[in-house]
Amino acid sequence: MPPLSMSARPGRVRRFVVVSVGVMTCGVFGVAWWVDRFGQRERAAPSDAVVVLGARVLAGGVASGPLRARTEKAVELYKSGVAPRLIFSGGVGVNPPSEARVMMELATRMGVPPEACTLEESSHSTADNARLTAKLLRELNARRVVVVSDPYHLLRARQYFRLNGFEVTTSPALLTERNIHLVDRAYWTVREAVALLLHPLVLWAREPQDAASPDVTASAR
Repeated sequence: MPPLSMSARPGRVRRFVVVSVGVMTCGVFGVAWWVDRFGQRERAAPSDAVVVLGARVLAGGVASGPLRARTEKAVELYKSGVAPRLIFSGGVGVNPPSEARVMMELATRMGVPPEACTLEESSHSTADNARLTAKLLRELNARRVVVVSDPYHLLRARQYFRLNGFEVTTSPALLTERNIHLVDRAYWTVREAVALLLHPLVLWAREPQDAASPDVTASAR
């Protein structure tokens, strides 16, 4: 029997695959931990607008649990004086009307004046949310925003809004099944980590360099 030092070693391809799988696994779960920790924390600060990202609309135009929770959180921020305007972002999915319109209808029933609401009804992704809402924000001379979504979604959402030139804080809608139930929370967080790793340039987005200057928030008030 040959000494162990002379035993056949795994081929290069096999070793590469094993190392790659290990690195990817560590990467996914490392980013997932970051995503979860980031999303659970309330970071809302006085801003020019609260941007609420859409979620699924059920048959009959009924708001899904995440959509309702995000809207309720945004209304809470509005009533506490965090920002004078709510921007609802989300297009039409499987069931009409648009996610944005369903959120606005909920918000007005909760006491938000219609004139304090703005709709963005064409987006179908987080990148769309940021890009299309950016046009509306610039028309309002807004530079500082609070983004509201499910906790797992907030890190990526913040990065996309930064890429579009905004100073961003985040506010989690914590009371959804995707966050309350551990299995759902783990699934959506890992899924989000994979999405971030597939778009690594998004992770490098930083606040606009002039974000700290006193004239950066041309207020929409």
